[in-house]
Amino acid sequence: MTRRSVRGSAALALAFATLVALSSCAAVDGASPADARATTALADVTPVADPLAWEGPSTAVAASTPIDPVTEGAQTLPAVVTDAQGTAVTVADTSRILTLDVYGSLSRIVFELGLGDAVVARDVSTAFPEAADLPVVTENGHDLNAEAILDAAPTVILTDTSLGPWDTILQMRDAGIPVVVVDSRRSLESVGALIQQVGDALGVPERAAALAARSNTATEEKIAQIAAIAPADPAQKLRMMFLYVRGQSGVYYLFGEESGADSLIDALGGTDVAGEIGWTGMRPITDEALVQANPDLLIMMSKGLESVGGVDGLLEHLPAIAQTDAGRHRRVVDMADTTVLSFGPASADVLDALAVAVYAPGAAG
Repeated sequence: MTRRSVRGSAALALAFATLVALSSCAAVDGASPADARATTALADVTPVADPLAWEGPSTAVAASTPIDPVTEGAQTLPAVVTDAQGTAVTVADTSRILTLDVYGSLSRIVFELGLGDAVVARDVSTAFPEAADLPVVTENGHDLNAEAILDAAPTVILTDTSLGPWDTILQMRDAGIPVVVVDSRRSLESVGALIQQVGDALGVPERAAALAARSNTATEEKIAQIAAIAPADPAQKLRMMFLYVRGQSGVYYLFGEESGADSLIDALGGTDVAGEIGWTGMRPITDEALVQANPDLLIMMSKGLESVGGVDGLLEHLPAIAQTDAGRHRRVVDMADTTVLSFGPASADVLDALAVAVYAPGAAG
């Protein structure tokens, strides 16, 4: 990744954190430890003959894959790292770990590294079953609760810039707790690097390398599986757009290149129409941009779609969508807010569920 794109991705992470704040508790609130709906694997479905002929929305539900910890590789402490902000941090004690980010990805990584028993609390987005009984240290959606964090008595905190207020993180440092800030970039390409950062900070770099390799291999295999059923002809590829909506807050954003959503669309064998119109990052959507892009399919967060009253409400709130092929055919794929852009060890499961919703929508959810 170029220096320019690294800077751009960091800015995007900050922008998304701002979006979360704007949308308050509705952003990814209401996360449950597990989705009760049954899931259908891509390998078990028959893709529709022509995805462009499909009418109506579908919901992608990722499989709740159990934690499969990597345990080979000794832990070596103290671990001395330079974090993503250039701060030198020494981690001498991992007996009480706290991980905090907007999607719960960091918690999943720690559990997959075989250190789940040391995690003492969770953010609201940490929604996998193995962490369900942990106390929550975020309030009003994604606001960090300093008192709850201190009550959890962590010996190390791993976070990024997606949760705030940042003063709370600084307060933890002032209290003498080592805080490691990992890279806020989120994409399929950055998963391995993120895992390695977490493993290095916790003194298990060998486990992290193994987990990163396992995760990347699973993702690459899934992308190949999707490519086998996605249209090969560029003219037949689904033109996709990732739309971020919070109706009660009046937030309507298009996620473009370098937002992470573009890597999902590429992996799904689609054409990222935001890239076609030169839309970089995440910016408020305009009627002109929607009509110009003319997507065949919209990808959205489930609570975002819910916040405008479903597809009918979406067309009412953003009438320009009705002038697109996606709107005319009501082709909207939604996925849980805590899952769709999580970009962690379970990325292959996310892609699998999205591919079912896109190419075999009758079997989704």
